[in-house]
This record gives sequence, structure tokens and C-alpha cells, in this order.
Amino acid sequence: MAQRSDVMAERFAGRTAIITGASRGIGLAIAQRLVAEGAKVVITGRRPDALAAAVATLGGPGHALGVAGHAADTVHQDEVIARALDTFGGADLLVNNTGINPVYGPLMELDPEVARDIVEVNVLSALSWAQKTYRAWMSGHGGAVVNVASLSGIRPEPGIGMYGASKAMLMHLTKELAVETSPRVRVNAVAPAVVKTRFAAALYEGREDAVAAEYPLARLGAPDDIAGVVAFLLSGDAAWMTGRTLVVDGGLAAAGGA
Repeated sequence: MAQRSDVMAERFAGRTAIITGASRGIGLAIAQRLVAEGAKVVITGRRPDALAAAVATLGGPGHALGVAGHAADTVHQDEVIARALDTFGGADLLVNNTGINPVYGPLMELDPEVARDIVEVNVLSALSWAQKTYRAWMSGHGGAVVNVASLSGIRPEPGIGMYGASKAMLMHLTKELAVETSPRVRVNAVAPAVVKTRFAAALYEGREDAVAAEYPLARLGAPDDIAGVVAFLLSGDAAWMTGRTLVVDGGLAAAGGA
């Protein structure tokens, strides 16, 4: 009988994943986890040099392909999906990881145009990626989607209110897509608390110990903490799960009553 570690090493053999915003941070950690478990990955990001470096860490072109562009650009989305099909022969898995939060401050001072940009990237582009991947591959072959949301979409987080509102919308979108695309496709989400990445640095830099002290598990998250849960949701181990958002937060929501 195969050992569990051997089975997991091949859990995604023959599968191709598209992961947006994966040149670093949580996205790159997800890509690394999926490659380690047998997948081919197509990763996106804004900077070609950062993507090239990420592809190298993933084992090179035999395992990964980087396609630079803006996540909300529909032409870029079409290119990524076409290259996934041409290069690796499928688009079985989709991780909508790209997110923006270009401002920090109260909602009462938020420029409406910035609010529109946040919703465009964090929600509408995720919908477009799901639509296009579904039409190009998943509708006929099946698949799984994971949307990367946030604990701030579940409980208020002053300073990042519009970001949290967009993630709340993304979590509801996850439920709607799960119902509409079943049974061929499963759609789930993860809602992390603060994870130590460049993206979240403003939430903990210079006061990490104080922030971590609020967490029952006494530390902030690491990208690998999220990658493991995403891999689970994409895998057959979660075959009877769809429309769910898993909170990955070191116990913070439980401690705060959310």
C-alpha cells in the first residue's frame, strides 16, 4: 500500500493549475505546493522579471509557465488560458489569488474611483477568470476553483474597509458559482487573517509581536499555512465540498467572537 506522503506527492499529477498573482507571497506558496504534488502551473503577475524568478523556483518551464499582465485585463486572461491549454494541455484548477488594497484609511475618506478599482480587481476579475476557464475547459472536463478572500470580509477591519467589503462579495460570489457550476466544478474559498507577506506589511510591520499576541496560536500566518488549505480544497480530499469558505486565521475569529 502506498504511503500517504507518496499519494500526496502525486495528488495533482496530470492536472494544470492557473494561479493569479503568484510571483510571490501566498500565490507563489500555492504554486510551490501544487507543483510538489504533481501539478503543472501557470502563474500570473505584473512584472516579467519577478515571474521569471518564480518559474525558476518552481523547477523551470517543465513545471511552470509565467504570463505577465494585469489580472483584470480580459485580453490577458484569454492569453493565460490559451497558453495553459497549449503548453500543459488543460486548465483543471483555478486559484483567484490576485487582490489589491491601494489605500489605508477610513471609508469616509475613500475616493469612489479607488473603491471601483478594488471591486474590479478583487471581485469582477475573479468572476471573469472563472467564466473564461469554465468555458474553455472546466465545463467539459470538470475542475476546481479556490478564491482567496480574507477574514476582513467576515468581520470589520478599520483602515481596510473597502478591501474587506470586496472580499465579502467574493465569498458570496463563491457560493453562487458553486451552485451554478455544479456538479462538474467545485468552487470554494479561503479567508486568511494577517499573513506575513509584502502585501500585508502595513498591518504588522514594526509591531509584529503585539499583533501576533492577539492570535490564540501566538503567531501571524505564513504563506505555506494558506497554501496547504488551498491544496486541500483543490484536491479530491475535498470532493464533497463546494460553496464553502474556510477561515485560516490562527484562531483569531474564535477569540474575537466573529
